Amino acid sequence: MAVRMKTFPCERCYFRRRAEADPNSLLARFWRWHTRWCPGWKAYQLELARREAEAADNLG
Repeated sequence: MAVRMKTFPCERCYFRRRAEADPNSLLARFWRWHTRWCPGWKAYQLELARREAEAADNLG
């Protein structure tokens, strides 16, 4: 049975990729500010942590 992963816009966000490519840019500064309060980013981070913990449980 295939498990469908929840997807988030943050996974393919153009601004995020640009900010990560040039961490000293103005866009990167804006991105870091945005992630402090964005509920979508926080949910995405929780999901990544859940996936990582699940993968660790499956390994050992």
